[in-house]
Amino acid sequence: MSINEDLDWEEAFEYRAGLTVQLKSQPGILHKIAYYEVMMVPPIWLENDPRPRYSHELRVVLQQPTVSNICRISQCPILVGY
Repeated sequence: MSINEDLDWEEAFEYRAGLTVQLKSQPGILHKIAYYEVMMVPPIWLENDPRPRYSHELRVVLQQPTVSNICRISQCPILVGY
């Protein structure tokens, strides 16, 4: 069995850096994920929190996209010129 077989890549993608979450034990207090360290147990590090967390301790907070994150197809830099 290789090391890649033991890693939970789906969880790593679900709890990616920058995502807003809250601790289930502290509802209403929002945190941002600093990074997901696949070789650590627990693997999820939050900004301004000294200890890593497990995914079952967190609840993902869905956020509405901001206007700055939205563009029209004719304005998207990748598509301009095509």
